[in-house]
Amino acid sequence: MTPRSNTGPDKPTSGPQFLVLAQIMRSHGIKGDLSIKMLTSFPERMSRLDVVSLTRDPEKPIKQTKHQVVFVRHAKNDQWLMHLDGIETRDEADALRGLYIMVSLEDAIPLESDEIYLFQVIGLEVRTTDGEVLGKVTDIIETGANDVYVVNGTAYGEVLIPAISTVIKDTDVEKGVMTIQVMPGLLPEPKDSPDSEQDAG
Repeated sequence: MTPRSNTGPDKPTSGPQFLVLAQIMRSHGIKGDLSIKMLTSFPERMSRLDVVSLTRDPEKPIKQTKHQVVFVRHAKNDQWLMHLDGIETRDEADALRGLYIMVSLEDAIPLESDEIYLFQVIGLEVRTTDGEVLGKVTDIIETGANDVYVVNGTAYGEVLIPAISTVIKDTDVEKGVMTIQVMPGLLPEPKDSPDSEQDAG
C-alpha cells in the first residue's frame, strides 16, 4: 500500500480526526479571497474539496467552523488562493488570518485502493516475510526520494526501513501489521549477538 502524507501535513489531530491542509496567511484583494500556505503534501487535492474546517489550534480543534469552498488555485511556490462561501470582504478575510484549514477524514478526498495516510503507519507492528517481529513503527522520515520508517524493537533496537515496493510487501492497517522483505544489509546485528557485544566493548 502506498502511504499518503498529511504537520505534520496530513497528520491527524487529536480528538475528532482532521487532516491539516494549510494555514491562512493574509487577505488577498478586496473581495474576501485568502492567501494560504499549503501544508499538505498533496495540494492538488485541495481543488476537489467541497467543505473545510477552520481552527486556531489544530492539535485541539474543539472550536472549529465549517465553510463551503468556492475555489482554490495555485499562486506561486507554496502560496495558493482560496475563497470560502460567506467571506466576501477584506475585513472578513483578515479576521481569519493565522487560522488552520483542515478537513475531516470523512470529508477528505478518498484515497486510492492501495493508499493509506502516513499517520496510519505509526504504531504498526513490523514483521519479516519469515514471521520475525522487528518492532513497531515509531516515526517516519520524509526524504526527497522515499519515506523511511523508523522501527524500534527489542531484538535489533532501531531499524530504518525504506518505504519502497521491494521492501514493503503488505500493510494491513486493520490487523496493525506491516510485512517486509529483508534485503541484504537492512538489519543490524541482533543486540544480544556476540558481534554486537564486541562492538559495544
